[in-house]
Amino acid sequence: MAKPTDELKVLSVQHYTDRLFKFRVERPKSFRFKSGQFVMIGLMVDDQPLMRAYSMASSCWDDELEFFSIKVPNGPLTSRLQHIKVGDSILIGGKAVGSLVIQSLKPGRRLFLVSTGTGIAPFASITREPDTYERFEQVYLTHTCRQVAELSYGKELVAGLQDDPLCAEFASQLTHYTSVTREDYPFKGRITDCLESQKFFTDLGIEGFDPEYDRVMICGSIEMNKDMKALLEAQGFTEGSQREKGEFVIERAFVG
Repeated sequence: MAKPTDELKVLSVQHYTDRLFKFRVERPKSFRFKSGQFVMIGLMVDDQPLMRAYSMASSCWDDELEFFSIKVPNGPLTSRLQHIKVGDSILIGGKAVGSLVIQSLKPGRRLFLVSTGTGIAPFASITREPDTYERFEQVYLTHTCRQVAELSYGKELVAGLQDDPLCAEFASQLTHYTSVTREDYPFKGRITDCLESQKFFTDLGIEGFDPEYDRVMICGSIEMNKDMKALLEAQGFTEGSQREKGEFVIERAFVG
């Protein structure tokens, strides 16, 4: 396992908007994680490590680690992290944790990955994992952002699966559903509203949620997580964990 705080060299940085960017760093040879987990990363600030939880966006078999981040103007970490360049170093904690993994779900037929903003990051890892498609017949990745430009990372991710060395053969099992809340777009509105009104299912021409066959993973704003939890529990879904499997799981770590 990686040391409590390792320094990793930044290998690439890509800015999508004035609010979102991704970066890739070296991966310690001993660092292990399950797709969907997170780790503490950060920078040295005033001779002290400033760390926040970030989900790995890269697959668990990738030789590099990828992260997708928001830029918060006054954020203690992100206001600094957004300025990193190739060749710089970041800090990484020693252990990956979190229950937003498919191992926390009961077996099922359909998997719904519901995300807002940078909450798509753990699902970037999960959709790059062959085991996801072997466990579920169909995978639905939703991504809701404020503006159309903020959907670029997810669209790039899904397009890349067509040429992925391990997941290309499963690309037909993945459906990508995007929506925005502050601009005109074919699919407009909060994902929870689209689900409650059944618009999401109508748009895709599929049946609504069924706790017997469907499994749901949720990662986004606190409000979205809370609303999705209530929506699912009202339909008979139970939350899973690493101790006891369920029909849905939620990410509870946030970046600031």
